[in-house]
Amino acid sequence: MITDQAPSHSTHDAERDTRNDTIKIYVNGQIVPKADAVVSVYDSGFMLGDGMWEGMRLYDGQWAFFDEHMDRLFNSLKSVSIQLDMTPDDIKDVLNRTAAANEMTSDAHCRLMITRGRKSKPFQHPGLSKFGPTVVAIIEHSKPAETLLKSGIRLATVSQVRGLPMSQDAKYNSHSKLNCVIGSLQAEQAGADEALMLDPHGFVNTTNACNFFIVRRGEVWTSTGDYCMNGVTRQKVIDLCHANGIPLKEKNYSLYEAYGADEAFLTGTFGAQTPVAEIDGKPIGTKVGAGPITLKIRDLYKELVAANVASQKTAQA
Repeated sequence: MITDQAPSHSTHDAERDTRNDTIKIYVNGQIVPKADAVVSVYDSGFMLGDGMWEGMRLYDGQWAFFDEHMDRLFNSLKSVSIQLDMTPDDIKDVLNRTAAANEMTSDAHCRLMITRGRKSKPFQHPGLSKFGPTVVAIIEHSKPAETLLKSGIRLATVSQVRGLPMSQDAKYNSHSKLNCVIGSLQAEQAGADEALMLDPHGFVNTTNACNFFIVRRGEVWTSTGDYCMNGVTRQKVIDLCHANGIPLKEKNYSLYEAYGADEAFLTGTFGAQTPVAEIDGKPIGTKVGAGPITLKIRDLYKELVAANVASQKTAQA
């Protein structure tokens, strides 16, 4: 058990912003005050976790890597037969109108949620969702806490694993997150911030909330991707390494290699690249906070976001 008594935090820690107390939220065609943003207790998302979601960030009026997020969302919806009568352009319009209603242009984070919709009876069968999908977009003023980059995240390896695709494919960004919640609870009970989850074969895989990378002797390693959410930010980091001469391997590796890493970091839409301070009480690297390769990747990622935002603006002109 980790005995360090540093304050607990997560990769989603954000600077406090009181404007979020009074935001407006999109719910099924209407933009309503936060207090009025509700769905039915018969909703399949509430009842069964039957739905998909995407997290996106707003930079200078544009949703970074919007096309990639929509590719994943619509692939997921098709895979579970949720029929959404909206196009990616329709969704972008919803997000832009909701952001405008909240006077947001940057440093904002969206959680877009689409469920199978309200049920006629409180049972499992998807055919009981007779009223069409439920669509919700929550956009908050959100800036990652500076302490994350300076101090890093403490991980604990947990017994909860990311399973095989035929049980619940981790590539679905689904509302059914109990597997990850259990992992998070196990990490918290071990005194850590987040869970490091293994794959069914015992190899290092992902965390309960983000994708995981290590750096060993100048090489960046991440899992094969077979048992984890194939994150948009994860793929951007992989592409950036290949494009900028940073050796990268997608491979199986064990806790032995992770414990001996020179650096480790997490990737996600919210935090981009967040350093890992320790795993199972073992310090990672020789310095506190992000290491040199993590910082280089962060800089390259910022440049990539800026280029993506600029290209979207050019396309709109």
